Amino acid sequence: MTADLTIRIEQSFAAISPQSWSRLSGASKETSSPEVPYNPFLSHAFLSSLEESGSAIAKTGWLGHHVLLENDAGTLVGAIPAYLKNHSQGEYVFDHGWADAFERAGGRYYPKLQCAIPFTPATGPRLLVSAGYDREVMQATLATGLQEVTCQLGISSAHATFVPSNEIEAFEDADYLHRTDQQFHFINEGYANHDAFLETLASRKRKALKKERRAALENGISIDWLTGADLTEEIWDQFFTFYMDTGSRKWGRPYLTRSFYSLIGERMADDILLVMAKRDGRYVAGAINFIGGDTLYGRHWGCIEEHPFLHFEVCYHQAIDFALAKGLKRVEAGAQGEHKLARGYLPATTHSMHYIAHPGLRRAIADYLERERQEVDGMSEYLSEHSPFRKGERQQDD
Repeated sequence: MTADLTIRIEQSFAAISPQSWSRLSGASKETSSPEVPYNPFLSHAFLSSLEESGSAIAKTGWLGHHVLLENDAGTLVGAIPAYLKNHSQGEYVFDHGWADAFERAGGRYYPKLQCAIPFTPATGPRLLVSAGYDREVMQATLATGLQEVTCQLGISSAHATFVPSNEIEAFEDADYLHRTDQQFHFINEGYANHDAFLETLASRKRKALKKERRAALENGISIDWLTGADLTEEIWDQFFTFYMDTGSRKWGRPYLTRSFYSLIGERMADDILLVMAKRDGRYVAGAINFIGGDTLYGRHWGCIEEHPFLHFEVCYHQAIDFALAKGLKRVEAGAQGEHKLARGYLPATTHSMHYIAHPGLRRAIADYLERERQEVDGMSEYLSEHSPFRKGERQQDD
C-alpha cells in the first residue's frame, strides 16, 4: 500500500457520503467521461437503495464489506463495492461447483468476498478511482489491497464479476485468475431508426422480425415508455407484481423488495426506463431498464397475461428503439439468452477475476478456466457466424 493511502472497510453505504462517492469516475454523471461513462449501478443512489430496502443485507447473505481507499487527509480516492457472502446466489457467474469441491476436500469456501453489484449482471468498473488520480496506478493499488483484505480475513477467495476489459491487467498482476463468459449486446452503428437497423439484416431475418413485432401488438396491445415523473407509486405497484411473478417462477424467492423500487424511483427516476405493455386500459407486462451514459441496461421483465412475442417486443425491440432515439451506443440485455441473437444482439465476452487463496484449489480452478475460456471463444465465434446480419455487415462485439 502506498504510504499516504490506507484501506478502510465500511459495511454500510449509509455511512459513505453521497458527495464523496460521486467523485469516483463513472459513479455520477459529473465524473463520467468517454473512457469511464456513467454507470447507474455504481451510483450511491442505487447501491444505498439495495441496502436500505433490505434487498442486499447480511440477512439475505450480502453483508457489506466495501473497500475504501483514502488519502492521508481521509478523503475517498478509490473504492471497491464488495460483500461478504455465505452463498453464491444472485451473482450470475456460477462457482457452486468450486465451493462443493473445496468443501468435499475439507476446506471452507464460505464466506467469500464478492466484488459486484448485487443481482446485476452488467459490466462496469469494480476498481473505482477518483477523478484526477492516475487510474492505472490506483487500479493496481485497489486490486492488491483487495487481495490483502482477503488474506487478513482468512477467507477462501475474492471474486470480481462483470469486470471491464481495462481492469483485467490490474487484477492479473495481483494474482487473480481470469474467467470469461458470454452475453448478447446490441451495438448502435449510428442507425437513424429501427428500420435502418433492420436493413442490415438478411432479408429472411428482417421479414421475420417485422412479422414478430406486428404479432406482439395484436389483441389491442400498446407500449408506453415511462421515466422520471411517470414513475409513480401506483406504477411501481403494478411493475412489482410483474417482477414477483417472474421471480417466483425463476428463483423461488425474488431478490428485490417492494421498497427498493420506491427508493430508486425517488432517487434516480431519470435513470430508469419502464417499458410497459397495456391492454384494455391496464398494464399487463413490463420491463425495467437503467439508462447509463452510453448504454441502456435491460434488467427484469414480468407479466400478468401471456401474449405471443410480447416478451421479445418489450425487452429487446423496444430497448433498441429507445437506444436509437436517445443516441445510446449499446443495449445490454442481461444474462444469457441465445434467442437474443436473432433479434440483433451479438455475442459479447464478459470477464470476471478470482483470487483463490488455497494453492491446490487455485491450481484446479486455473486448469478449468483455461479450458472454459477456449469453449467460450469457440461458442462466440460459432454464434457470430450465425448472426442475422448480412455477410460483412457486422463483426463480433468484444
